[in-house]
Amino acid sequence: MKTKDYELIEKQCPLEFAVKAISGKWKIPIIWQMHLGEKRPSEFLRGIAKVDRRVLNQQLKEMMEAGLITKESFNELPPRVEYSLTELGQGLVKVLWELNEWGKLLLPENKEDIPLI
Repeated sequence: MKTKDYELIEKQCPLEFAVKAISGKWKIPIIWQMHLGEKRPSEFLRGIAKVDRRVLNQQLKEMMEAGLITKESFNELPPRVEYSLTELGQGLVKVLWELNEWGKLLLPENKEDIPLI
């Protein structure tokens, strides 16, 4: 009797990659701050209430690994670092604008306008 070898193929879902890239309490606020022109870690700390510097650095590192932002270090004293959105990060800002519009439908005053399927 012959047995068939089944190959397990791990499927990749683009949505899972997208959610992983932006999951984290501070990633969306950080992207939004960059979109508004702020680029230095101290600006993020001022613009986002209650974020810890260690957590901020971890979130920035994860977003760099995902290709959403780049980091530029300046050789000066005191040391200066600036972050900026990549083309991929700019695309995320467009998606966030659309998500913001969709989110308006979820506001309590708009709940009655949501069509039932």
